[in-house]
Amino acid sequence: MAESRMETLKLSPKRVFINNIDSYASKTIAKCLSENVVGAAADPEEEKERTQAFHVVGTVSDKHDEYRPHVLEEYSQLNRDELLSKLMVCDVVIYNISQHADQVEEAFWAVSALHNEMGRFSRPKVFILISTVMTWACSKPVNPDEPFTDEMRRRAHPNFKQHLDLEKRVVKMGKSNRKLFSTYVVASGLQYGMGEQVFHFFFKTSWLGQEPTIPVFGDGKNIVPTIHITDLASVIQNVIEHQPKRHYLLAVDNSNNTMEDIVKAVASSLGPGKIEKRPIEEALLTRDMSVMEFDSLLINLCMEAVHLKELFSINWLCESGLVENIELVVEEYQQTRALLPIRVCVLGPPAVGKSTISKQICEYYKLHHITLKETISETISQLEDDVKNADPDAENEDSAAEAKELLNNLKDSMEQNGGLLDDQLLVKVVKDKLMSNPCRNQGFVLDGFPKTYEQAKELFYAEEHESEDGASQLSSYSKKIMPEFVLCLDASDSFLKDRVMNLSERLVQEHNYEQEHFLQRVARFRQNNVEHETAVNYFDELDISPLYLEITSSDEPDCLLLMQKIFDTVGKPRNYGPSSQEVEEEERKQAEEKMRREAQEEAEKERKEEEEAKQRAARWEEWTKSLEEVRQQEDEQLEAQSVPMRTYLMEHVMPTLTPGLIECCTAMPQDPVDFLAEFLIKNDPFNY
Repeated sequence: MAESRMETLKLSPKRVFINNIDSYASKTIAKCLSENVVGAAADPEEEKERTQAFHVVGTVSDKHDEYRPHVLEEYSQLNRDELLSKLMVCDVVIYNISQHADQVEEAFWAVSALHNEMGRFSRPKVFILISTVMTWACSKPVNPDEPFTDEMRRRAHPNFKQHLDLEKRVVKMGKSNRKLFSTYVVASGLQYGMGEQVFHFFFKTSWLGQEPTIPVFGDGKNIVPTIHITDLASVIQNVIEHQPKRHYLLAVDNSNNTMEDIVKAVASSLGPGKIEKRPIEEALLTRDMSVMEFDSLLINLCMEAVHLKELFSINWLCESGLVENIELVVEEYQQTRALLPIRVCVLGPPAVGKSTISKQICEYYKLHHITLKETISETISQLEDDVKNADPDAENEDSAAEAKELLNNLKDSMEQNGGLLDDQLLVKVVKDKLMSNPCRNQGFVLDGFPKTYEQAKELFYAEEHESEDGASQLSSYSKKIMPEFVLCLDASDSFLKDRVMNLSERLVQEHNYEQEHFLQRVARFRQNNVEHETAVNYFDELDISPLYLEITSSDEPDCLLLMQKIFDTVGKPRNYGPSSQEVEEEERKQAEEKMRREAQEEAEKERKEEEEAKQRAARWEEWTKSLEEVRQQEDEQLEAQSVPMRTYLMEHVMPTLTPGLIECCTAMPQDPVDFLAEFLIKNDPFNY
C-alpha cells in the first residue's frame, strides 16, 4: 500500500496549500516540502523525481517581500470565496497557527468550509493544523515523574483557549468521512533554527554583545518543549505521506531543556557567556518580544512524542534538542539572517594612515578595531581582574592559576623587551582577542599586524581540532579568524616624513614618531617587505588577494575616493539594521531637531520683524521730524516774504479799506462790491 502511494506521489505531484507562507515557520516548511529533503532515496534518479513530489502554494502578507522559488503560486488579499476556490484544488491544506493568533479564525473557517464542500471533492484531501504545545500549558500529569504524552488530557493557557477549541474542531471534522477528508493536529514544541523567532531575543542580544549578561526571565527552571523547524517540516511531510490513523500528534524533540540551559548555551556560543536572572515582569518591557512569545517562554512541560516514534521513521536533524546542537543552530542563525562577520587586515608602513582608515571601516561596518597597544592593555587589565576576583575554593581554580601565570609572563616579557612583548606571547594575545565572541560575531579590522610571515603563520594557524587530517601547516589555517580582505597601504618615504612633520607634538609622542625612531621603523618595514617571505606573501599563498592602495594625498576628496574603493571591495554591511526602538529613537531625535529648527526659524523671523518694525518707526520719526523742519522753514520764509507786502497794505490800503468795510456791513447793500467801490472812490485820499 505504501509503495502504491509513493508511485502515485511520483506520477502526480500533490498540490499543498500553506497559509502565511512568508512567515518564519511556514516558509521553512514550504521550502522543505518543495525540496522533499525528508526520506531521501538511495538512487539519485529516484531522488530527482522525489524532489517534485509537492507543488506548494500559499497566502502571503507581502507579495513583494522576497523571491521564493520554492513556491509555485502566491496569493494576497483574497476574500473568502476566492480563498475557498484555491483550497478546493489542493490535495493538502496546512494551516499554521503556532505563531500567529490572528490565523485561528481563518483556520476555523477553512476546515469548516472544506468539510461542507466534501461532496464536491474530485479527490481526497488532507487538512493539517500546526498548533502549539501552549494548549497543554495548564495541564497536570497523573504522575509528576512522567512526561506528558499524546494520550493525556490537555488544558490550555488562558491566552490559547481558542487554539484548543480549533484543535478539537479539526479532529472532529476528520472523523465523519476519513477516506474523503482526513484531518490532523500537530502540536508543535517551541520552534528554533533557521534564523529563530521565539528565541530570537536571546540570540540577538548575545550576538550584539552590548550587554555584559544575557537575561533569564524568572528562575529559569521551567522545562521548555522544543523542536527544530526542519524536524517539524519532516513531521508534516510524514503525516502527508503516511496519513496515520491518529488525528492528534505531539511534535517535540527529546531534549526537555530548561530555559536557563537554553539561554546559557546561546550566551556561551554567541555572547559573554554569563546570564542573569531577572523578574518576569521585565520581559513585558522588552519591545523585541511579543505577548505570545512571552507566554511561550514561561511554559513548564516535560513532554514526550510517543506516537512520532511509533508511526514514523523521521530523519531527525536535532533530535537531542537546541542545547546539544547549539553550534549547528548558531550557524543557521548567522547564515539565515546574513549576520556573517567581516574580517579585514590593514597593513602598511608607519604613518601611512592605517589607524584612520581602520576606524572608518569599523564605523561603517560596525566592526571591532584591533590594535596591538589596546589589545595588550585590555588583556593585562582583564587578567588582573580575574586574578583579583578569583575564588580559591571555586571549581575554576585551574583557570585562575593559568590567568596568573599568563599575567606574570606578559609583565616579565614587557620588562625584558622595553615595554614590548616577544612574538610568541604577542601572537597569543592577539589570537585570543580574535577568537572572542564579539570578533567572531561581527568581525574585526586588524590594524598593522601581523608584520612578518612567521607572525602571520602562527597567528592564523588552526588548532588541532580545527584542522583537517593530513593538512600542511600552511593550508591548515583557522577559518574562524582568517581575514577575508587584506588592504596593503603604501606611500613614498618623503610623503611619510612630511606627514609626520605636520603632526602635532601630542600625536608624535602618542604614536612614538620621534624622528630617529620613526626612520628606524620605516627602514625596518621596507626591509621586511623586500624579503621573499612577507606577511603579504602569506595571504597570497592562501589565495587571499590583497588590495594595494597607494596613498599620495591627505586631501579630503582623495580620502573619500579611497574609502569608497574600500567599501566597494568589501561590500555591504552584514549586521542588524537599526532596531525598531532605535528607529523610533532616531525619528524622535529628528522630530525634536525639526521642532527646534522650526522654533529657531520662527524666533529669527520674529526678531527680524521686530527689527524691521523698529527701523520703520525710526524712519517714520526721522521723516516726520524732517517734514516738520521743512514746514517751519517754509513758514519762516513766507513770513519773511510777507513783511513788505503787509507793511504796504497797512500804510496805503487798510486805512481807507477798513472804514469802507465797516460802512458796508452797516448798510448791508444788495451789491456790497459796488457799494464798496463807490465808497473807495469817494474817500480816496489820493483823489485830487
